[in-house]
Amino acid sequence: MTTGVWAEVVGQPEAVDVLGAAARAADELVCGRPVTPGAMTHAWLFTGPPGSGRSTAARAFAAALQCSSAGWGDVPGCGECQACRTVLAGTHPDVRVVVPEGLSIAVAEMRALVQISARRPTTGRWQVVIISDADRLTEGAANALLKAIEEPPERTVFLLCAPSDHPEDISVTIRSRCRALNLRTPPAWAIAQVLQERHGVPGDMAEWAASVSAGHIGRAHRLATDPAVRARREAVLGIPLGLRRLGDVFTKADELVKTAEAEASAVSETRDEAEKDALKTAMGSGGTGRGVAAAERGAKAALRELEKRQKSRATRTQRDALDLALIDLAGFYRDVLTASMGAEVTLNHPDRAADVRTAAASWSADSTLRRLEAVLRCREALGQNVKPRIAIEAMLTSLHQG
Repeated sequence: MTTGVWAEVVGQPEAVDVLGAAARAADELVCGRPVTPGAMTHAWLFTGPPGSGRSTAARAFAAALQCSSAGWGDVPGCGECQACRTVLAGTHPDVRVVVPEGLSIAVAEMRALVQISARRPTTGRWQVVIISDADRLTEGAANALLKAIEEPPERTVFLLCAPSDHPEDISVTIRSRCRALNLRTPPAWAIAQVLQERHGVPGDMAEWAASVSAGHIGRAHRLATDPAVRARREAVLGIPLGLRRLGDVFTKADELVKTAEAEASAVSETRDEAEKDALKTAMGSGGTGRGVAAAERGAKAALRELEKRQKSRATRTQRDALDLALIDLAGFYRDVLTASMGAEVTLNHPDRAADVRTAAASWSADSTLRRLEAVLRCREALGQNVKPRIAIEAMLTSLHQG
């Protein structure tokens, strides 16, 4: 059983072994002892499917690198010292986490981060940079990061997280300079255990949420604790058998898009206003005296830039909500396909087994496959910034036609 910061890395024993050995080697390096060859490197690439815990593993590794118990014979990553606690809380001064709020990570943001990463650690043992969703790096941002990885500072470690090491997700040049660590989808029993032990979710609810989450720990937690999330899932999974008439295509498309827009609005509304108020205060809003006019002009420019970032963040939140719905749909059609072919495999949506059997009896395997391909094409279209309503209506038309 894993302990300390490693307890956060659910269902990944092989990855924990590798990272634990690397943390020990890093400790040896800091203490001037002989280093285990090949155990530690300055750049890592964490890959794995959504929900596998890429960012969680990276943050746990960062905590182990900074752990105060290191050097005293204990396994780095105690989870109790101030270094471990501040890293996990996101407040350690020598651990920076880049989480793209918009659709991409811009070159200016990456250049600023590279400059910071070149500094020596202030209070910790290492300067650690975690880049969540590294697949969102623009070409310019990737090039800026590449230069830093090619000539890394002595005490800096880069931890990149991406869905895969495919060139579409991470450039070949960056990948070749990183040590790859592939994470797997956590088993349902491990997710259910986490929900019960850490979040107090009742056993039946924890097991259900884990079984329908497709191995995504965060999704399982939201399904187990938020009735609205469960209702949205039910609405999405009602689409395949609910497309009886062509008019249903436009009704369901409207519901999907409006639900995603409402979710994005709910996430952004409170945060947007707080950010605007903080910016206005920082820029001297309401002040008097000399220089006020110039300050107000600067505040207006900064406010426009903030609103631009907020709009990009809202767009991403909406796309993410739609993508989650499409993943649920794809899982349903996969279940139907396996049922129609008589394959004895675990369903993505075991609570929808009756609907799966109904669909398998009504559709041919070819038509089910065409429907699945339509969902995947829609995901690709949204990734290429096609207007959501157009992409969704085109997909639902294909689902209706079969």
